[in-house]
Amino acid sequence: MILHFGPLSIRTRLTLWYSAILLGILTVISVLGYSALRWSLLQDLDASLLTVAQALADTSVASRRPDDLETEAFLRELLGPEIYDKFFQLFDREGHPEGTLRRRSQALTLSPLAQRNAAQNVRTFETIGTDPSRHIRLLTMPIFRGGELAQIVQVGMPLQRARSALRRYLETLVILIPFGVALAAAGGAIIARTALRPVDEMALAARRITAEDLERRISLRGTGDELDRLAETLNGMLARLSAAFAEQRRFTADAAHELRTPLTALKGGIEVSLRANRPAEDYRKALAGGLEEVERLIRLAEDLLLLSRSTAGPETSRGPVELEPLLLDVFDVGVRLAQGTRVSVRVNDVTPVTVRGDVSALRRALLNLVENAIKYTPAGGKVELSLTSDDGFAVLTVQDTGIGIATTDQERIFERFVRLDAARARETGGTGLGLSIARAIVVAHGGTLEVKSEAGAGSRFTIRLPR
Repeated sequence: MILHFGPLSIRTRLTLWYSAILLGILTVISVLGYSALRWSLLQDLDASLLTVAQALADTSVASRRPDDLETEAFLRELLGPEIYDKFFQLFDREGHPEGTLRRRSQALTLSPLAQRNAAQNVRTFETIGTDPSRHIRLLTMPIFRGGELAQIVQVGMPLQRARSALRRYLETLVILIPFGVALAAAGGAIIARTALRPVDEMALAARRITAEDLERRISLRGTGDELDRLAETLNGMLARLSAAFAEQRRFTADAAHELRTPLTALKGGIEVSLRANRPAEDYRKALAGGLEEVERLIRLAEDLLLLSRSTAGPETSRGPVELEPLLLDVFDVGVRLAQGTRVSVRVNDVTPVTVRGDVSALRRALLNLVENAIKYTPAGGKVELSLTSDDGFAVLTVQDTGIGIATTDQERIFERFVRLDAARARETGGTGLGLSIARAIVVAHGGTLEVKSEAGAGSRFTIRLPR
């Protein structure tokens, strides 16, 4: 049977990671500590052996020929505790044993390496095994008299005590390390639970916020730490969502209102035509009026669709767009639109500039500005188009000598369904979406659309697009 575990929580993962890292650190420290203790014990043992060997050489014990007990008593009196657990062996210059200075279980031997080093007046430390379970640390030191090798002294000591100390140290580590890691894991779990409790509270508060209650916010603790910054980020997101929902509701209401007006007019015309028998001319007029309302509905639907697409960004792939022919094309359309209005449409400065974007969308944005300028410019006025390059940006300008826009209304005109002169806009077939569509297209291309105007002195619309 295969057991399947669900995803681990953050607090569990933090605890496991913390415990694993701590276990690794303690393991490395323990290995280093064990190695340092082993080296230190060996150094102390070598120093003790060297002390005893040096005492033997300095006091010329080797030249004495009393029995072992007398010599041992002399050394015990001379060296004190240093003599315990040690045993000695003397060799002549040829490496032949001269006698045993202290009882031991097995005779020590002089290795070829130690004998060669002794001939060169070099001390030799060795670890030898007398049997599989017994090892001895051995020092072989030469004794020179008159510049010549006279004797060789060996001092040895069993390693059982040192190895017993190392074993006890290792056993202590084996017990204490898991115990310490277990305590650290428990403490880490408590710390993680305490640290992440505000996250659970924020998650609970966020789950309580619905689309109908986006004005609620997550409380800040006032600590200024990462959790407070997370709460601020979530509150900012909620504020943007609230504004987007409010804008969507307002847009839906405005769209419903705009659709209701032509539908009401269409319904009224049909009802009047059906109340009584009428001449064919009356029916023709009623159908013509209904057709106008249907055309207005079609334009409104197309504008709404275009605005939605522009807000989401261009759907078609962007490519190089030469703005000079685009401007001249819109100019030709503007000349045709201005026929019969006595409004002059002209082109001023034109600098060849290329940008990346959707040519049809950019044409629609510029054409909306030109149409708007022609609508609100009285007879005898003029509309001027220009194209320049400025600091890495392409600048398209539409300037008119129309009625102008009050300062307080210069941002409102880019809102959806906003008409500063509603009656005139309806007469010209406007839907109140032209400038909103133009700005959405420009913003989708990474540019800006701004207006400068004074009431009664005309307006200047400027599009800036990155090259």
